[in-house]
Amino acid sequence: MAMNQKLVLVTGGAGFIGSHLCKRLVKEGHAVISLDNYFAGSRENHVPGVDYREGHTKDIEKHIPEIPDLIYHLGEYSRVEKSFEDVEQVWNLNQYGTFAVLEFARRRGAKLVYAGSSTKFSDGGLGRDQSPYAWSKASMTELVKNYGDWFGIKYAITYFYNVYGPGERAGTMGTVVAIFKEQYRRGLSLGVVAPGTQERIFTHVHDIVDGLIVVGEKGTGDGFGIGSEDKYSILDLAKLFGRDVVMLPERQGNRQQAVVETVNTRALGWSPRRSLQEDIAAFVRDAKPEPAPEKRVLVFTTTFHPISGPAEDALCELMSKMPDVRFDIITAAHTKEALDIPCVVANGTVHRVGFGTRLDKFLLPLLGTRKAVQLSNMHNYLFSWSVMASYGTLPALLLRRGKLIPLLVTLADQDLSWYERLFLRLILSQTDQVYTSTPEQGQKLLSLEKRMRARKSLGVGDSFANQIRFAYSAILRKMSQNRPIKHY
Repeated sequence: MAMNQKLVLVTGGAGFIGSHLCKRLVKEGHAVISLDNYFAGSRENHVPGVDYREGHTKDIEKHIPEIPDLIYHLGEYSRVEKSFEDVEQVWNLNQYGTFAVLEFARRRGAKLVYAGSSTKFSDGGLGRDQSPYAWSKASMTELVKNYGDWFGIKYAITYFYNVYGPGERAGTMGTVVAIFKEQYRRGLSLGVVAPGTQERIFTHVHDIVDGLIVVGEKGTGDGFGIGSEDKYSILDLAKLFGRDVVMLPERQGNRQQAVVETVNTRALGWSPRRSLQEDIAAFVRDAKPEPAPEKRVLVFTTTFHPISGPAEDALCELMSKMPDVRFDIITAAHTKEALDIPCVVANGTVHRVGFGTRLDKFLLPLLGTRKAVQLSNMHNYLFSWSVMASYGTLPALLLRRGKLIPLLVTLADQDLSWYERLFLRLILSQTDQVYTSTPEQGQKLLSLEKRMRARKSLGVGDSFANQIRFAYSAILRKMSQNRPIKHY
């Protein structure tokens, strides 16, 4: 190696920020290894000249026999609200993975640059305990500092602030700027989580990489914030796009204030150079929006009011909180009386299929498909949604294949027979998004690795489906805390 060339390891090197960092490091002449399990990363982000290794950070010793000079640890779970439904993944990636990386750095004598989370500074310091993600990142920050005190490892801790820029994605792990850009391109209204006044600081990915490079070279210790002065409420951010807004129900863990502290990073010679407003103005100028689908969702559920449990009740509550979105609900009739029962929510239309008998649920795949095709010929849906993932999932899958409508599958804590579990394992791989209300439910169906990879982003309405899924799961969790789950 040349005198100034280093061997640099980047965990999460195939992710959004990691790929930009790898590109910069290669450009500066360093030898770069990426370790990524591709939970959030993508092979589309690969940079020529980087040595890519696929694997979990908890197995870092197995995948990296080399002795790096510098480690950038970016490969952790990194979403706030979503972490409530992904607690197992948060612990697996952050606690297990970061402990292994620290041990690796200690044994190799490498300097560690850790990507902490600015969430712990928000809301007067209360932000660190507002979500599994925030707590996990704050606790790992303390562990990094303790390893410095206990074992003398060389380290520097950085803090990011809502990163945006080239290569950002709008999927289940997407940022709010990426989601708004995707919705703008697709001709959708922008989904703003209530109250909309929550503040965020937005920093361009190139400014983030500039900061990481300078901290890697000269930073020591804690407190290296890499953030812009671009602070906006989510509603103000949406207004920069000049597009209509759809208000979404409030989410648990949604911090209200953002605090930036960049004194230590600026002392190293860094300063932000890019503007969010200019970036969005350029995007809006060059984007070519596609025809907008209707604000309409197609729902499949085996039962619905008056035969309902928490999953259906949560659906009704969600609908009431989104009056400007229409819901078409296809369900089995079950009883002759149900054929005459109107919908209990003003913005929903119930389409009951069958003959008013207990056998109707078995007819739902056939009769539901026929009704779904009729409705999809009349409307341009954002996405389809299978609640409780039972007999209604088959027509939803057929519709996905024939009409290319994204499919969301949600499961409550329901009892499943062995053949139902086998059926669900087969169909879950064909869906665009899957949500299970408890880790135990997910464990019965898919391994943790497969569940982590099941979160895709496809289709016109997928980003909107993702936002609604967050709201629905929060309502379902709250209801389950107040009463036991009934099984149907």
